Amino acid sequence: MGDVLAGFQAVWEFDSDSVLIRFERGIRTPRLLQALGERRIPYEALAAVEQAPGKRGTVVLRAVPRPGADPLMEVADGQLKEAGDPYRLVLPAERDALAEYYADEIRAALGPYADTPAERHLVAAPTPPPSFKAYDGKASFDGRSVSFRWFWTGASSAKWKAGDQRFAVDELTGVVWRSPEIAGGYLRLVPRDADGRRPAEADQDPASVVFGMGYGLVHESLPFAAAVLEAVRAKAPGIPAGHVPAARPDPGGIADRIRHLGALHDAGLLTDDEFSAKKAQLLAEL
Repeated sequence: MGDVLAGFQAVWEFDSDSVLIRFERGIRTPRLLQALGERRIPYEALAAVEQAPGKRGTVVLRAVPRPGADPLMEVADGQLKEAGDPYRLVLPAERDALAEYYADEIRAALGPYADTPAERHLVAAPTPPPSFKAYDGKASFDGRSVSFRWFWTGASSAKWKAGDQRFAVDELTGVVWRSPEIAGGYLRLVPRDADGRRPAEADQDPASVVFGMGYGLVHESLPFAAAVLEAVRAKAPGIPAGHVPAARPDPGGIADRIRHLGALHDAGLLTDDEFSAKKAQLLAEL
């Protein structure tokens, strides 16, 4: 497509095989979206696109990811507020016809398996913070293992008795995230050898950290959980049925994307640094 659709707090840039969603850094932009920065969403990762009237004279365009395609949305599991939904673009109501046009364009680009769950992640997890503070401990992730270091002011006696914890990615089968904006929020790892003796409550489970007011904030703990889930799936034995190796990038397509970036740069939508960084990223794909 090669077009750009600018809305409130986000811009969608359309390529032949994906849409690049860039989020503004303004004070009105939710902190999660600011932390994400930008995300490239392949059309094959989408199940549908929806268009509906929004609030106060707006129209909303929302891409619907296939279940299992995006580790961020898989971990979020429907807990995000509307304003923090990274697949949602809000436009002025007078751009309704334009929104409908792009909705039709995206629908035409959907893959043949749009109505089925994805067998592997098709969207990269966001870059997580190396650590964040929960109420009862500090959670850290280095790409190979997750570590919990307990705080004496918040950790339960059960966690103190178990001591600080470290879990290698290949020892895990998953991660469960309950939003800190919901009572009883937590990040809970699922060890491969978990059994029925596992504590029912997260504050008693050494494989979890619990959130609280000002702890485990969404823009920190959710990308963290998504990155852990992505690493866990990557370590899973075997290759899922239907897995197709990624094709070598098309040099012509990359050249078109660089020309498109140049047009955005000339129009003042990208700074010199942003243009140089994006161009280098595209060239590295060759």
